[in-house]
Amino acid sequence: MPGIDECLLEAMRLPGARGAALVDWTSGLALGAVGEAPGGDHETTAAEAAELARMAAEHGTFAAGGEDLPPVEDVIISNGDSYHLLRFVDTSFDSSVFLHLWLGREEGNLALARIRLGEMAARLVLG
Repeated sequence: MPGIDECLLEAMRLPGARGAALVDWTSGLALGAVGEAPGGDHETTAAEAAELARMAAEHGTFAAGGEDLPPVEDVIISNGDSYHLLRFVDTSFDSSVFLHLWLGREEGNLALARIRLGEMAARLVLG
């Protein structure tokens, strides 16, 4: 089972990956980061992505239909040249972390990235 560094390096092997981070959406801090960051600063990117993740996770509008399901699995943001994929990580403690993958639009495969990030989040060992 991979730890944070191994998980982030695996994410960077995805086609089109520009950068990846594990972020605590409660504090907005990056617990680990690799590659580039939009705007050049991983901490600013983590804080801004955490605001978006917090909004999606805390509002009932986005909740899943069943009690055994997480309220939100992931959030996808697309812009002119890239995608941002935020994948929530289910943990044994209060889950407040997510993986953030920044993916180039031309080289990347959003469907593949979503599947692989979900697999990585399921195997990630925290603590």
